[in-house]
Amino acid sequence: MDFDNISFDPAFREGAANAIRVCLNLQPDENVTIITDNAAAEIAAALKNEVDMAGVRVVCFVLEEFGDRPFSEMPAAILRALQQSQVSIYAASAEPGELRIRMQMVNVINRNKIRHAHMVNITPQIMFEGMRADYKQVDALSQFLIEKARKVSYLKATTPGGTDIRVEFSPQLNWVKTSGFITADKWGNLPGGEIFTAPQNINGIFVVDGVVGNYLCQKYGDLQETPLAIEIENGRIRQMSCENKDLLREFDAYVHTDTNSDRVGEFAIGTNLAAKKIIGNILQDEKMPGIHIAFGHPYSEHTGADWTSTTHIDCVGRDFDIWFEAEQIMQAGKFLGQQSRK
Repeated sequence: MDFDNISFDPAFREGAANAIRVCLNLQPDENVTIITDNAAAEIAAALKNEVDMAGVRVVCFVLEEFGDRPFSEMPAAILRALQQSQVSIYAASAEPGELRIRMQMVNVINRNKIRHAHMVNITPQIMFEGMRADYKQVDALSQFLIEKARKVSYLKATTPGGTDIRVEFSPQLNWVKTSGFITADKWGNLPGGEIFTAPQNINGIFVVDGVVGNYLCQKYGDLQETPLAIEIENGRIRQMSCENKDLLREFDAYVHTDTNSDRVGEFAIGTNLAAKKIIGNILQDEKMPGIHIAFGHPYSEHTGADWTSTTHIDCVGRDFDIWFEAEQIMQAGKFLGQQSRK
């Protein structure tokens, strides 16, 4: 695919500039690899244009040019290019069964300390919204919250939709900030804006009335009308209910892929103030101010968790009240106090 001849919406430029110049902090004499697909080619062209304007070498790959999807292995040519890069971007759709190839890619990224932007299921709407965030503001909010989070032993959260959880934290498990500023030490999703850890324990009901992750997000979108209620006991799924029986069946199968697929591996607080509402896309919705949890892999390479999983699926709620121990930090989905101001 000839990206130089792909026209793209000029409104993408602000989000693309944020990605390349602010979040990835592209430097002269670096090599960049962009991995995309047919669905995201226009956005990839806007990203490449920003790299070209910086005068930096870039190579682009379109997944469909390597064969029919889904892939069971990441194409070797892409992995070789990554090993020669200091910066990389994955801007492509999530296909059922392709988590493995993304994990193969991430292994190369972690091993080679590549500054990587993960933009799975990126859409024009996200380029117009979450990617236009003031990332200095997002980082300041994230830093404020992570400093508080590291000092507390538990959190409580409720929602009008029925969520009522207590989450316990361990000083041996790291809190991680991914506020959009991507470093060689930790790749990040774009749009950015969250702090997360692997919880020591979690109990209660988590109502997914936002979205679920991976390929199920594209299939089922916003779950406000048919929420998925998950009862969690000692960090694992005890039982679930949902009026959408197809979603329930597929989600249940996913979280029973391996022995840790039903275990809460990630607890996160979103901090992207440009994400105002659920849009039905996990890439942005999980960054919206509030809470999301994920079942499966706990990003042990960053959190310090002593277990792993071959799966990872995010679950987003809406309109949270949140307390760090006795201190309320969010009410009805809005941060309280000075941390919400510029």
